[in-house]
Amino acid sequence: MRFALKVAYIGTDFHGFQVQPAVSTVEGEVLRALAELDIISNRHEANYISAGRTDRGVHALGQVIAFDTDNPDMVMPRAINSKLPAAIWTYAKAEVPYDFDPRRDPLGREYRYIMPGKYNISLLRKASRILKGWHDFTNFSTRDEDRTNMCNIEKIEVRVEGDFTIIDIRANYFLWHMVRKIATALKMVGGGARDMAWLEQMLNPLEFSEGLAPAPAHGLIFKKVEYENICWVEDTYAIKSIKENIGEMFLWYGVMAETLKDLKTGMEP
Repeated sequence: MRFALKVAYIGTDFHGFQVQPAVSTVEGEVLRALAELDIISNRHEANYISAGRTDRGVHALGQVIAFDTDNPDMVMPRAINSKLPAAIWTYAKAEVPYDFDPRRDPLGREYRYIMPGKYNISLLRKASRILKGWHDFTNFSTRDEDRTNMCNIEKIEVRVEGDFTIIDIRANYFLWHMVRKIATALKMVGGGARDMAWLEQMLNPLEFSEGLAPAPAHGLIFKKVEYENICWVEDTYAIKSIKENIGEMFLWYGVMAETLKDLKTGMEP
């Protein structure tokens, strides 16, 4: 049988998603857990595939992996989570056809970027409309010779929540560093460092080229991947435990944020 799993993680302490030698990665931990539960013996025999890779420090809610197994009864998110570090979770599964490929089969992917600071929301939304649609995003990516740079941004929404600017982007697929470089560009436009004419030039890489630094990795969340005719079964016990875990982390980081704020304030004249 072949299964797909939804995987969520906080990427702070991992060297990205994809397996790398001699360092801790999200995928490495997931593969170890699957092997310990005798769900798979190795990734190649199991035809293991992931929906995509994320860089060091990037987080995910909707990463998807798929694999073949002769031990379907053990494919339970709650059981897999018992073998995973505290910052990685599985929470839904689906039985899928043997030819299901989570990397090649998506209808679309969605990311969120959380950017500290408030910017001119009118400019940001005008810039978003320019970026929407089919474009050559060469100037918004790190070069990858194996892929076309033509992408279709189907949705890009920007809003302000408290002291943060939230960017939601959905596209047919994404290039390496594309979302983080778009976040950099929007910050430059929203802050007045660049104008709309510059942004339009950036979408014409054959005539204009400018390098952009990717926005920091810790603000990026791989939100979801959409497929056709996949029936997900959520593990309610796993989700309850994950929410409790995240709630405890939220309180800890909230206290730490106030602590750092107090220390900073105490050093001001």
